[in-house]
Amino acid sequence: MSNIVYKNFAFSTPFLRGYRELKIPIISAEGTPAWPELFPLERIDELRDAVGARYFSAQMMLEFIAPDRARLDPDALKLYDSEFDARNAKIGDHIITGASIYWDPSTGRKKSDGSVCVLIYRDDKNKNIFIHDVLYLVISDEELHPLAHQCEMILDFIISHGLRRIYIETNGIGNALPEIMRSVASARNITVNIQKVTNNKNKETRILDAIEPILSSGRLHAHRRVQSTPLIAEMLGWTPMGGSTHDDGLDATAGAICTTPIPIRPLGHGPSTFTANTNFKI
Repeated sequence: MSNIVYKNFAFSTPFLRGYRELKIPIISAEGTPAWPELFPLERIDELRDAVGARYFSAQMMLEFIAPDRARLDPDALKLYDSEFDARNAKIGDHIITGASIYWDPSTGRKKSDGSVCVLIYRDDKNKNIFIHDVLYLVISDEELHPLAHQCEMILDFIISHGLRRIYIETNGIGNALPEIMRSVASARNITVNIQKVTNNKNKETRILDAIEPILSSGRLHAHRRVQSTPLIAEMLGWTPMGGSTHDDGLDATAGAICTTPIPIRPLGHGPSTFTANTNFKI
């Protein structure tokens, strides 16, 4: 988006000396596009909505905003009350194209990291994400089989939403969960598709890259029931510099956003009743 010539830094290589920096942002301070034939105002607005305010500033306006200034403002969430309607594949007026369930597991003990499962829906046409339900799993210290108990709870969560596929983060303790989940599901005569996920990227970077652009561009929605979970408090206390003691719900949400969704299509209406006209003569 720009022509940048090297800045007049005191480099040790002589051929860079004396050069000046030229910046051409995609749109001027007066609101005039730099390349109107390629990027008219409508296209620029689409780019801003697609990447979020911070990335747009850095990549398109050439004004870098340090990641440590980024925040996740829960007031930017667009709250809704509607449930997903499988007949027309809609949440309110939004046509849903995909769904993902993601589980970031732990032991579930009260003093351990959070064990969190998140369901999101997607409206890919308008690039909207819907945090539809969040399950924080807490297991009693007296529970002899905490992982199997969690798998039971997760199966109930999946079934309640009419889905049969789940992504499980298999770093650490999660490595054993796919087999436990299959065993628990088989005992209940339930078929479930399990996708393993291994994360190597820094957690703060995962959360920032997945959530912040969608949130800052007004495309992240959340069902009102999410307000009663710890997720909102996690957003308030989170910074990209790390150190937050509670961010497992955010990490699970980021994981759900980054996964390949299950395609969603309308199921159609139920069978209609027809009454035959029998008032005829032979």
